[in-house]
Formats: sequence, C-alpha cells, structure tokens
Amino acid sequence: MTVLSVSEAAQAVGLTTYTLRWYEQEGLVHPVARDSAGRRQYSENDLGFLTLLTKLRRTGMSVADMRRYAELIRGGPSTVTARKELLLAHRQRVLDQIAELQRDLEAVNYKIDRYFECEKEQP
Repeated sequence: MTVLSVSEAAQAVGLTTYTLRWYEQEGLVHPVARDSAGRRQYSENDLGFLTLLTKLRRTGMSVADMRRYAELIRGGPSTVTARKELLLAHRQRVLDQIAELQRDLEAVNYKIDRYFECEKEQP
C-alpha cells in the first residue's frame, strides 16, 4: 500500500499543505493515519476522496455541502440515496452554470466575429 506525506498528498491532488490540513480540520476528510512520529500518512483511498473533493470544490460546491457529503459517506450504505440526491442537485447547478457560460461565450464570439468583419471592411 502506498502512503504519502502531507506535502506529497497535497501535490498529488493539487492543493497546498495548508488547504489539505484545513480540509481535515473542517471534517471534509476523516483524520488520516499517522506514523509513530505523528506525521500524516495518506493512502490511495484518501487521495481518491481528496481528488473528488477538489473536483466538487472547483465546480462550485459549497464547503457546507462538501462537509455534508463527507458526513453521509461516513454514515455508510444507508446514506446512498441522500448522497445521490446531493450530487444530483450539484450536477444541476453545474449544468445551469455551463449553460450560462455558453450563452456568455456566444456573446463574446459574436463580438469577435463583428471585429473580424470590421477589419475586413477597413481599407
């Protein structure tokens, strides 16, 4: 089994060590195993969950919802439906945001096209 230090784990998932420790303090991840000197040891399972959390955060999930999701996972199989519902709601928010960004991009593209046309009309 591969174990990583806090700095190695942070680098692997694209977080700072400060943020990774903060995730643990906030209850987003369960306390990770420690070696005899008290240093954190992150497993591949820990990294997988951290990777998911970073994706949820990048897609705009609130820390409160991330915490709720982590609590539900720790609740075991009886929470599968609640986890699914939380992710379905988040997915809809992400899809709505993508649609809004697509509309905004269309406006930007329209202006770019107009500038190309203006340049063609110039002598």
